[in-house]
Amino acid sequence: MGGERLENEMLQLHKNQILQRAANIDDQFSYMEQSLAHWAFDPKFNSSLITTNFFKDFEVARDVTKTLGVMQGSTPLARQVELFVNGPRPIRFYPEYDVIQSSALLSSYSQMLSRGQLAFWLSLDADPDKVGVKDLTLVHKLPGVDFEPFGALLVRINADKVSGLLKTLTPYNVGETFIMETSGNVLVTSAGVSREALFDEALRSEVLLRDSRSGSFLYDWKKTTYTVSYGAFSRIGTDWIYVSASPISAITKPVVMISKLILLVSCSALLLAFFLSWLASRRIYSPIDRLVRLLAANKLFAGNMAEHNDEFKMIEKEWLHLSRESISLQNKLEQQLPHVKEGFLLQLVQGFLYSYSEEDLKERMRNLGWAVDDRLFLVMHIQLTGFENLAGRFSNGDEGLITFAAANMIEELAANRLEQANVINFHDLSVGLLIIVPADRSYTTELHALSDELMQAINHILKLQVSITIGKAASSVIQIPLCYEEAKQALSYRNFENENQIIDLEMLEVVEVIDELKYPFVLEREIIQLIRTGQQQEAGHRIVDFLEALLERGAKEMDIQQSMLQLLGSILHAIRHSGLDPNRVYKSVNLYEQLTQIREPQKMIKWFNGKVIQPFVMELEARSDVQIKKVIESAMIYLQNQYMNDISLDSCADHTGMNAVTLSKTFKQVTGKNFIDYLTELRMGKAKELLIDTELKINDVAVQVGYQHSYFNRIFKKQEGITPSQYREMSRTM
Repeated sequence: MGGERLENEMLQLHKNQILQRAANIDDQFSYMEQSLAHWAFDPKFNSSLITTNFFKDFEVARDVTKTLGVMQGSTPLARQVELFVNGPRPIRFYPEYDVIQSSALLSSYSQMLSRGQLAFWLSLDADPDKVGVKDLTLVHKLPGVDFEPFGALLVRINADKVSGLLKTLTPYNVGETFIMETSGNVLVTSAGVSREALFDEALRSEVLLRDSRSGSFLYDWKKTTYTVSYGAFSRIGTDWIYVSASPISAITKPVVMISKLILLVSCSALLLAFFLSWLASRRIYSPIDRLVRLLAANKLFAGNMAEHNDEFKMIEKEWLHLSRESISLQNKLEQQLPHVKEGFLLQLVQGFLYSYSEEDLKERMRNLGWAVDDRLFLVMHIQLTGFENLAGRFSNGDEGLITFAAANMIEELAANRLEQANVINFHDLSVGLLIIVPADRSYTTELHALSDELMQAINHILKLQVSITIGKAASSVIQIPLCYEEAKQALSYRNFENENQIIDLEMLEVVEVIDELKYPFVLEREIIQLIRTGQQQEAGHRIVDFLEALLERGAKEMDIQQSMLQLLGSILHAIRHSGLDPNRVYKSVNLYEQLTQIREPQKMIKWFNGKVIQPFVMELEARSDVQIKKVIESAMIYLQNQYMNDISLDSCADHTGMNAVTLSKTFKQVTGKNFIDYLTELRMGKAKELLIDTELKINDVAVQVGYQHSYFNRIFKKQEGITPSQYREMSRTM
């Protein structure tokens, strides 16, 4: 038993050793091939050698001879490196310069050049005087990139050194090793010469019969068992097979006796170990029993224990269950971490975390992955303008989508330049950026370069203009809300035109303007007069003139805001003088608040036309026809009572007793809104109330306001710029 097992182990060991040592031999041959290929491209071995007169140019001949000597010295397995030049007078350096006189030698070189390969191995005659003696030779034609060579570099292998390498393939210093071609021709043996011994011949035949590139087997020869391993070397243009055979019979014989002794001792030790293990198992099982009792508190685990009696399987199953839960929780945490960080930053810059101390805020930021020690905190406020100029490309309600795209671009560009930069998306064409930098250097240049890159990218991709405010550096987290509010307020110093602007608070100097901005009172009176007479279009033109007059006088954003607020106040005052209640006309909407949120000239003009002038003109027209107004009021009451059902213009027309076309036109005249827009706003308002005041699921909210779930999500995001879930979360964090 021991001898047979040992034979198999020795066979595997022999195979592993041979593989390692064969790889070393293969590396040396590969090194020789790479070195010769490198030398073949040496400028010394160019076509000028054909016409060189080496008798006269003895310095060239000496240089070539030295180069061949260097090549021979750098190649461990080389016996001789020579150069053959097939010129008008064929010559060779062997390594000294010599004119080839022997026709047999010249014929062997010429046959070598006629081969179709640039580099190859062959058995070359050692010398014309030594018949039958051949050298294993590596040949590379010259030049190295031309298939019409004028000569070749040859490296003759040192058979003694190769024999010494092959002896390393016989681990026990006895046996036989040789290398042969795939045809069976033996190239070199560990004895130093190629010989046709009976043992070698038998091994060669046995290996050739096995149809595989490598393997190992036991081979019996004259009552001796050999472990044989063979494999393949991939050489240039051919494959070689190495074969190594070593006897193991002499090793296995004494092992048999030792194996019997070991077997006897092992059996005795096994009995003793069995007895001791029986004693120890009682103590070993004690912690397992405690672990099983601990896990038995789990009802599922207890149920599994009732079905099976294998505690280890049950423990393994419970461990895998807990591991899966741990991985699942970790994945959920990683998925939610960006949202948690975004929510934290949103609360931080808006000042909701004012009750926390500096250390508490830093600890929370450390837990969320920020490095905050010895850092400065910089804020940037980025405002997108020119949205109204993109009519046709984007529609109202797409502001959230545009802001989302811009935030992604800003985050990517900031990450390329700064180590810690986090984006805050406000979904209203404005984006915040919190930057955390080391406190020992200035980042002014980097921030301005980042601002230029952001403006170019957004201009090119989104076709919008960008106003960027770079806030002052804060040394503590608790100062961030104040710095960000200051950066937002600094936008009032920007030019109100749609153009790229950068405001750096570190460099901003507020200069008092001696000449006060002249308010265009004449245009204001014209606007009010046109509104009173119901001339909506002409009043809109005068609003444009009013704004352009302010811009021509160099008004900043804060000047524009104050002037337009004053104009709005004058219009509301005129409406009240006309006998109408502005709260009823504008449905108690806070017009002043809406106006202060507008940052673009075109949007401001559009807002005045649509939100101020048009409702008042429509109210004037409605006063002339009380009956139509009552019908529309009846329709509005019907919509408010039936908004949760499937309502259409036709059903509403049937309720009011009017033609559908007439109802649609009249509804727009009285309310200033299309029928479907009014119904959508009504439903969205009810949906917002349900999202804020109840815990209903989003599906149930959609049904409550008369929508299907998928359509409700889409239209809510179009109207509000965020999803219903995000609206609910934001409303509860504020």
